[in-house]
Amino acid sequence: GSKTNFIMIYFNGFCLKNEESFFSSFIEKENDFLVVGFSYGAIKAFEYVCSEVDNTRIDKLILLSPAFFQTKDKAFKKMQLMGFKKDKTRYLKNFIESCFSPYEVKDVEFDVNCTKDDLEKLLNYVWDITMLEELLKKGVKIEIYLGGEDKIIDVDGAFEFFSSITDTTLIKKSNHFLKEY
Repeated sequence: GSKTNFIMIYFNGFCLKNEESFFSSFIEKENDFLVVGFSYGAIKAFEYVCSEVDNTRIDKLILLSPAFFQTKDKAFKKMQLMGFKKDKTRYLKNFIESCFSPYEVKDVEFDVNCTKDDLEKLLNYVWDITMLEELLKKGVKIEIYLGGEDKIIDVDGAFEFFSSITDTTLIKKSNHFLKEY
């Protein structure tokens, strides 16, 4: 039969909004209920699915360049927070340049309401492998996409972590936005 009740919930990356168009090629609109998150949004998408999986039918969770910093040291995290606190506008400009590196920077829309607390949460977030396994047992398909040229997250650490339990695609010559040029 035809699938007419496609529902997607999308969670934005840190300090971003309306960037989901960058990821249309990763999102198949065939599942009934799909939850997608990019970068910091991947954390929010994961937490949403964990909280809703027993009450809501969720077919697939797609994590695009999930924020993965659990392998980074305290000094790195402290430096990020200090930079954000000192000059948010400049921090975000450098952040976006790094997201698109080594390729041309594209226009993105900022969410000016993002806070240091958001940054602190994403830098200190520890992915729960037990909960990921639990979601898989409950029938949620989980797909992870990582960019091999990503200058934001620990790609090697993320690949090692996620590929041990679920489908993880490493796109070698792509950036944080999973764009290859």
